[in-house]
Amino acid sequence: IMLHSTLALSLLLIAVSSNLAMAIKKEKRTPQTLSRGWGDDITWVQTYEEGLYQAKKSNKPLMVIHHLEDCQYCQALKKAFAENEEIQEMAQNNFVMLNLMHETTDKNLSPDGQYVPRIMFVDPSLTVRADIIGRYSNRLYTYEPQDIPFLIENMKKALRLIQTEL
Repeated sequence: IMLHSTLALSLLLIAVSSNLAMAIKKEKRTPQTLSRGWGDDITWVQTYEEGLYQAKKSNKPLMVIHHLEDCQYCQALKKAFAENEEIQEMAQNNFVMLNLMHETTDKNLSPDGQYVPRIMFVDPSLTVRADIIGRYSNRLYTYEPQDIPFLIENMKKALRLIQTEL
């Protein structure tokens, strides 16, 4: 009986320690969870407030992506966004990036409604750029996968506006 319980105890310890090792390994990958599939090499901020702070501090525009997990349009856009090298590179180097699965209290981020997907830009002076719009008059800030070139142009526009206005 003694041998049996010792064996059981050591098996339990092995199970616990390997679970612990897995938990530690997972812990190291925290940036990945913030990306939510929009781009694992991008440094994402966690909150809108943090995004505003970083935009002001770094003098980079903040790009805010509103989306939902169970929205097929969001999923399609996310895939196109994550696979586009030019977008990923600009997002990594020239923008403060935030993707949100909930609405913020800032009504300026939903000038024409709280639909998803919705992408808005906030410049380093913390002005929401309601003038950087997509192609659809009924949902000004939405993009579809085929609108990726248009989104790239808008990202460049957001960068140009900083240069000209500051």
